[in-house]
Amino acid sequence: MALKLSLKPGEKFVLNGAVVQNGDRRGVLILQNRASVLREKDIMQADEVTTPARRIYFPIMMMYLDEASASKFYDEMALRITEFMGATKNPDVLAECVAASRYVLQREYYKALMAARKIVDYEEKVLNVASGVRSGGDAG
Repeated sequence: MALKLSLKPGEKFVLNGAVVQNGDRRGVLILQNRASVLREKDIMQADEVTTPARRIYFPIMMMYLDEASASKFYDEMALRITEFMGATKNPDVLAECVAASRYVLQREYYKALMAARKIVDYEEKVLNVASGVRSGGDAG
């Protein structure tokens, strides 16, 4: 199944570990086979890993971008999900944590990343944390 990406002018994305930037016009990219693709808005830099949910998202993102090295990030992800699940009682968020873990075990890293994105979104909503702002406190 082909993946169609509609790109904004200047939009960056990662394709199998390489950072690619669209030119100065809108563009469309069609990938005909399986590849690790992550849009700029979904890329988290190491210095942005400042909250419990982001500590879940980041190692999953690294697994997705570098499947060959996924085992290096697994223990960190498992620890952070366990900690997060101990700090929240929200059943929807707990379900996303379980889903992310399950997807990682199935090596479905993109699906795990999307579940982790929901955990980050929940945390930002509950803690009223703006993207990129350092925050302390528990996860809900």
